[in-house]
Amino acid sequence: MIKYLINHLNRSIFFLFVLIGILNTVFSYALFAFFVFIGLHYILAVLFATIIGVLFNFQTTGRIVFKNKNNKLLAKFMAVYAIPYGINLGLIKFFLLLINNTYIVGAIATLLCAFSAYFLNKNFVFRVTG
Repeated sequence: MIKYLINHLNRSIFFLFVLIGILNTVFSYALFAFFVFIGLHYILAVLFATIIGVLFNFQTTGRIVFKNKNNKLLAKFMAVYAIPYGINLGLIKFFLLLINNTYIVGAIATLLCAFSAYFLNKNFVFRVTG
């Protein structure tokens, strides 16, 4: 029973997305924190972390989660990430009104944006059912 469950989870697109998403989130947040640490305003920190993170995420999400190596999807992938980018900025601005710590606020916003990224990638970039 446990072996069946593990095999099923390994084949689950969402499960893989969560695992790869953790890696991508840590990578993107580390970039964000680094840019804030060196003195960039949070808007620029989010912008640069998003640009670099999207390039990294495209490879990990496309190849590992959706089993798709089509680099022609990069433009669509980048366009889709404009939505989580906007959500991220809005959440950071809102949470900074409540919590005066850009690092904590950035972490919260990044985690919340992961759900929109999964939905958009699954339905608009890689178009996978299941």
